[in-house]
Amino acid sequence: MTATAGTTQMVTLRIWRTDAQGGDGKFVDYQTPVSEGMVVLDAVHQVQATQANDLACRWNCKAGKCGSCSAEINGKPALMCMTQLAHVPTDQPIMIEPIRAFPTLKDLVTDVSWNYEVKKRIKPFQPRKPDAPDGTWRMDQADVDRVQEFRKCIECFLCQDVCHVLRDHHMHAEFIGPRFLVYTAALEMHPLDTADRLADLKDKDGIGLCNITKCCTKVCPEHITITDNAIIPLKERVVDEFYDPLSLLKRFFGGGKKT
Repeated sequence: MTATAGTTQMVTLRIWRTDAQGGDGKFVDYQTPVSEGMVVLDAVHQVQATQANDLACRWNCKAGKCGSCSAEINGKPALMCMTQLAHVPTDQPIMIEPIRAFPTLKDLVTDVSWNYEVKKRIKPFQPRKPDAPDGTWRMDQADVDRVQEFRKCIECFLCQDVCHVLRDHHMHAEFIGPRFLVYTAALEMHPLDTADRLADLKDKDGIGLCNITKCCTKVCPEHITITDNAIIPLKERVVDEFYDPLSLLKRFFGGGKKT
């Protein structure tokens, strides 16, 4: 049974609750009426307004563009504002819990500050000198289009949450996660960029830990083809640079910068 047009029905939200320090928590059931067009975030706000004023829930745009309301709904990482109740079974409790790859601050709010620290240590964009007399650059449209997809990321960190390296093995010190492999790909594949991040990918960023299960691609609300278009090409570049016999010979006999 799902919420249908012209009807109002009672549903049960089974929401994860913790204390103010994000300590041991438990699921608490709340019954609330829902109607046509409502999303999970609407129902959570309704519970917050009428039954649990101290329920902590992070959100901002309610339009699927800020990435703030990430959560796990019935065990699947998703944006609460983009999850229609019409698409969720309501004849059983709807389980809502915080994303699991990062520490819980309170209730549905997690501490994602680690992600911003990771971003700081990735080499920034370093453009080559302008190649035209008027001080501008010349680029092929195909090269521009290739990196444009990566710029759609809203940093909801759902891909980070579903990645087993971070979620299950807690290897945050060794692996930057799919979000920042996408960010690195946007820089590495940019037609104007000159920085070399391949050694960092291999030695610091843990790209070898990704076993390309494509779970990150499946949960991306912006439909970025994370695995095929970002991670696999980066893996290929690392292999070509550090494990290809010809590349090894080239470095041994005089080095050379990547192209």
